[in-house]
Amino acid sequence: MEASTNAINFLWVVPALPLIGALVNLTLGRKLSRQTVHFIAVAAIAASFFTAVWLCIGPLREAYKVYKAGDLGSIFELKEHLFWWIEVGNFKIELAFRLDPLSAVMTLIVTFCSTLIHLYSTGYMEHEPRYGAYFGYLNLFTGAMLILVLGANMPVMFIGWEGVGLCSYLLIGFWFENEAYATAGRKAFVVNRIGDCAFLLGMFLLYWATQGIDGGTSLDFTAIRQVGESQPEVYQQTFWGRERLAAAAGVLLFIGAAGKSAQIPLYVWLPDAMAGPTPVSALIHAATMVTAGVYMVARLSWLYAHSTTAMAVVAITGALTALAAAFMAFAQTDLKKVLAYSTVSQLGFMFVGVGTGNWT
Repeated sequence: MEASTNAINFLWVVPALPLIGALVNLTLGRKLSRQTVHFIAVAAIAASFFTAVWLCIGPLREAYKVYKAGDLGSIFELKEHLFWWIEVGNFKIELAFRLDPLSAVMTLIVTFCSTLIHLYSTGYMEHEPRYGAYFGYLNLFTGAMLILVLGANMPVMFIGWEGVGLCSYLLIGFWFENEAYATAGRKAFVVNRIGDCAFLLGMFLLYWATQGIDGGTSLDFTAIRQVGESQPEVYQQTFWGRERLAAAAGVLLFIGAAGKSAQIPLYVWLPDAMAGPTPVSALIHAATMVTAGVYMVARLSWLYAHSTTAMAVVAITGALTALAAAFMAFAQTDLKKVLAYSTVSQLGFMFVGVGTGNWT
């Protein structure tokens, strides 16, 4: 199914609302009353959630019709082009958002969970001196996660990817007066940067391999996938005819996903992430940051489908992580650590799923 060109869409509003809330609270939070601070933060994310519900009804209804009809080759997509972000020769990056069944489900989960966590935080953090900063970081985290989920191409996704990493550092180490908490924040930041280096290398390799076949929009998810479906000979002449290159790009991008989603050996930051405020632990564990890596692999299913090697790496790493983290959880006496290792284990099972071709 072709992408919707309906002019009446406000997809950009979904990530913009929490970002506006973050801007207001981070700049004016010290001058505003606590009631005003949390009203702005909660109203921004709640409005984002209701906007997402309104926008996602269409894609999810269409996806259900497609499923019932058995026409799995038909995909409902809504793409919103805002402006050309970078134009240098043949290198063109557009700032655009994309809504399809996969991103619709993730958007609803992120906004719903974040709304509940914002509401809980109003009571849990009521005596916190840096009240405005806390809610500013919380809004910023959600806005970055929504950019990651809704980005129509890899550079836009990477903006959200890095934003989530930055906010995790700020929130995990929010009580930085405690050296252990500050160390936990730094550990999360450093480990995620290791994964991000691999993500960048994989993205550069992907661009080099696919330049010129995506209709002039560099690293656009839909454009590259559609070219592969309609002109398979183009894939064979450029990138996909060489399975080793597809495997290299897939493995590098998976290393980036492993850093964000706490897979072996880059899982070490997540148990210490419990050092942050309890609502932050919930936000990181409850289908937001830690699922970003799984989402990215599912979004790049057309890449992994061309490399059995990359899929095997994803599935085997996920299986090893699931088993190892489960045994580690048995040895813990702190309930928060048990929860952390169980999260790592469940993420491993999710990677087994996408690594065996179960993208949806």
